[in-house]
Amino acid sequence: MPKSLKDTDYLSISTRVRAMESKLLTRERRSRMVEARSDEEAAKVLTECGYDELSSLTPAHLDGMLSQAREAVYQDLGTAVPDGRLLDVFRMKYDYHNAKTLLKATAMGVDAARLLSGGGRYRAEKLAEDFRREELRDYTPAFREAITRAREVLGATGDPQQADFLLDKAYFEEMRASAAQSGSAFLQGYVKLMADVANLRSAVRAARMGKGPDFLAKALVPGGNVAESTILSAKSGDLTGLFRRGRLGEAAAAGAALSGGGSFTAFERLCDNALNDYVLQAKRVPFGEQPVLGYLFAREAELTAIRTILSGRMAGLSAETIRERLRDPYV
Repeated sequence: MPKSLKDTDYLSISTRVRAMESKLLTRERRSRMVEARSDEEAAKVLTECGYDELSSLTPAHLDGMLSQAREAVYQDLGTAVPDGRLLDVFRMKYDYHNAKTLLKATAMGVDAARLLSGGGRYRAEKLAEDFRREELRDYTPAFREAITRAREVLGATGDPQQADFLLDKAYFEEMRASAAQSGSAFLQGYVKLMADVANLRSAVRAARMGKGPDFLAKALVPGGNVAESTILSAKSGDLTGLFRRGRLGEAAAAGAALSGGGSFTAFERLCDNALNDYVLQAKRVPFGEQPVLGYLFAREAELTAIRTILSGRMAGLSAETIRERLRDPYV
């Protein structure tokens, strides 16, 4: 943390988030949602976690509820957390998602409004309007430059994937910079692991699709514990060796086994669970930025779990299939 901030500056908010953790979607609550006799009964479990009761369970209502809940979390903690950069690391992914959406929608001549996500540092509606007017002076230089470059790349190549790669690299670089400026070693470790997860996934997908190093170089993001150059120079199938000593050893072994085929579900779950295992360290810290970061991670994971369960139920998936798609809970 910056020299001006101490662990004790987080004493009040740490105490508060510990109390708020009792409302999180526990493993037991998730199980009740999965096994509920009806979709409405499953949704009612969420009232125990402080969510408003859904008037009806539809994709639109679910999206609205989750977006509103995410916005409420960041608005609430935004006034209580001493260093807003801790929140920014979690929020900026929605800004970059919205940038990707706006670029593609503009290229296709369609309205992006229903595809934009709330919860970012910038209000989605304002970003859309500023993007349309090409007036981005109210945004961070890194975000502004990334959008400008991605727009140019998409215009020159007509390939949205190339623009996505560019925005992904900018997103991870901005996360890395924000975490470093916060001075939190715990947050920096989290961002590094996030980059490793992203790069491991990219390497596994590239190998599965038979893509060469040129494609992988564009897909890899900066800031991980395992350098991009190390991944690029590794022999095919050597992912396990690269990540053996880190938290992603088991995930890398599962990913390497996918080169000959198989389902990505277990591999993806192991990647996400490695992040969860890292963040669980925050539960052993009485006060400081760690409990806040742990709670933010837990709420993001909770929203993902709610979407997985309720969307799966609406789609008619079996309880077993839904459980296979769920990650380990923070509580």
